[in-house]
Amino acid sequence: MGLFDMFGKGLDEKVGDALKEIEATTPGVSDLGAEIHDETVTLTGTATSREAADAVMTRLDAEVKTDNIVNAIKVEKPAPPEPEPAPAPEVRTYTVQPGDTLGAIAQQHYGRASDYMKIYEANRDILDNPDLIKPGQELKIP
Repeated sequence: MGLFDMFGKGLDEKVGDALKEIEATTPGVSDLGAEIHDETVTLTGTATSREAADAVMTRLDAEVKTDNIVNAIKVEKPAPPEPEPAPAPEVRTYTVQPGDTLGAIAQQHYGRASDYMKIYEANRDILDNPDLIKPGQELKIP
């Protein structure tokens, strides 16, 4: 839309028409509007970058030909995409054998007998004491 298309229109109508065209053809801007007081035009809306907001002002100035444009477009960086949730850790199980201790089971699975409390904490629902495990119990190995 050129200047001649807007001949005879009031400033608010010229600005409104120009902003519709600018919003439709300028990536990264939305909800464009303007507040007009006397001959001052205050741009409103949102943009994904300062460059996009400035492009709106430049294009509006070229369309409307006014020296009193105030750029109040809010720049909001788009939110980063939500990361995909981590897969649930694989839970292994181990059936307690005669003579087993949590320390021996920890040594077998983690390489350190001192990690026996990991197994105990993961199995608090069936174990009352880390020193009292029974053959046949099915333990979760986190």
